[in-house]
Amino acid sequence: MKSQSKFWFLKNINILEGIEESLVQSIDRMSSMSSVKKHQPIYFGDEPSRSIFFLKDGHVKISRISPEGKEVIIDVIGPGEIFGELSLVDAGEGRDEVAEALDDALVCAMDASDFQRMMKDSPELNLEVTKRIGMRLRKVQKRVSDMIFKDVRQRTAGFLVEYAEEFGKTKNGLITIDSPLTHQEIALLTGSARQTTTAILDEFRSAGLLEFSRNHFVIKDFEGLKRKSG
Repeated sequence: MKSQSKFWFLKNINILEGIEESLVQSIDRMSSMSSVKKHQPIYFGDEPSRSIFFLKDGHVKISRISPEGKEVIIDVIGPGEIFGELSLVDAGEGRDEVAEALDDALVCAMDASDFQRMMKDSPELNLEVTKRIGMRLRKVQKRVSDMIFKDVRQRTAGFLVEYAEEFGKTKNGLITIDSPLTHQEIALLTGSARQTTTAILDEFRSAGLLEFSRNHFVIKDFEGLKRKSG
């Protein structure tokens, strides 16, 4: 990949928008771009956390695996996002999460210690990273709260609303989402069983709220789905 195209991509990463160009050029020089195939892990939970990652194309799921082997999906990352950001506070320590490509992805990696030095030299970059970490933490906290206070139908509707707001494209009153998530992965995100998730999605489709196929969701009644989320 040409350096120019990587530089263009980095300028469009959300935390780097508005950051001085010389800083983005430094990140360009210090980072490397690589293609990751669908379902290929990007890092494992027992690896030292020495890198931070920027996602250009595709989607990445961040999960934790229990000692019994049960997977819990923490978040789904889309293009323009950073991930592996905890390496900025615990560099060299073992990670407690797994990052895996949900579809073919293009990922940029940079040494966390180099990025930390840039954050010290740039208050704007430091602020943007802090904001992103805070937003992701609030997102996880909301999901935990939903698990406690909402039933599975509300959680599924709430996830679809959040998914549409984050990844959806609106045209002619419909919201289309290119979705690499399986019903099993949606179930893991909403604390449900795959069969229950499939039944609820079929119920929403019958009610005229949405349509879905293997790789797409089309939200036909966003406000109706929002009401279902409680």
